[in-house]
Amino acid sequence: MISIDSTRLGPALGGCRIKAYSRWQDGLADVLRLSAAMTEKAALAGLEHGGGKAVVALTEGSSADWTGARRSELLADIGDLVEDLDGRYWTGPDIGTGPADMAEIHRRTRQVFCRPESDGGSGDSSGPTAIGVQSAIRAAVEHRWPGRELSTLSFAVIGLGHVGSLVGAWLTGEGARLTVSDVDPSLKTLAQQWGAQWVTPEQALTADADVLVPCATGGILSAASTASLGCSVIVGAANNQLDHPATAERLHERGVLWAPDSVVSAGGIIAAVTRELHGATAAEAEQQVRGIGGRLATILEDARARRITPLAAAGGVVDLRLRTGR
Repeated sequence: MISIDSTRLGPALGGCRIKAYSRWQDGLADVLRLSAAMTEKAALAGLEHGGGKAVVALTEGSSADWTGARRSELLADIGDLVEDLDGRYWTGPDIGTGPADMAEIHRRTRQVFCRPESDGGSGDSSGPTAIGVQSAIRAAVEHRWPGRELSTLSFAVIGLGHVGSLVGAWLTGEGARLTVSDVDPSLKTLAQQWGAQWVTPEQALTADADVLVPCATGGILSAASTASLGCSVIVGAANNQLDHPATAERLHERGVLWAPDSVVSAGGIIAAVTRELHGATAAEAEQQVRGIGGRLATILEDARARRITPLAAAGGVVDLRLRTGR
């Protein structure tokens, strides 16, 4: 399934997710929700693009076939479908796909990002995404505690995948105190290397830390979980962190500063578009990604000045861009 949420600002961007679902309707709900989130992410990143998403809803029984021997057939079908949309949608990696898959899809369509650098693409988006998170963390910390060094603060990182592990290593290098978690127990070795405390993801939510850094799955911030948070600031790469927009109000009422993930996690698409469509170098793309910190700082200042949530302030930016293109 491909959902094109908006082409108001330009062709839609959004990754290709290949995942097993208990019902195909759950995949449909995902593709609609995620494409709408991509419209917001692209608008907030200042890109001349809209939002889209591709979801392949596998069943548990067929998953092994389509992620194994018949993988190339599936990727060819995805490429053909993207090509049929005549440039209205550009795809890239997401859950269940990576740069090598994008190279396969590229055999059928040019509307694809993040192929390996050896194949003419911009490569894995994890690095730029992590750099964007780092920039956002600095901006959020400066907003809440002006002048404070990261080495004087404690952080709880949930999810030590490609992005979370890079952010955790960076925080360790900055001298911050870390509590880390992941559903994969083998990643406990990273905690040992960093001298960090290892806890479960549920314990990380309530850990006594200054900053919570969600870098795993979305929906972890709910009415129930916000009631027991142990942090003052939340800023991380996980997409769709709020289970419902009303949760932003709950965080605001509790005095917890939440950085909208649609701003924080845009480093990957910024780097891919800047390099692959505009011919920028990796260094030039990184400069664009680091601008995420400035964008977040502006949104947080606007929210404070108007006494609204950062979610509402970010939504105002999206609405303005979609209405006027500015």
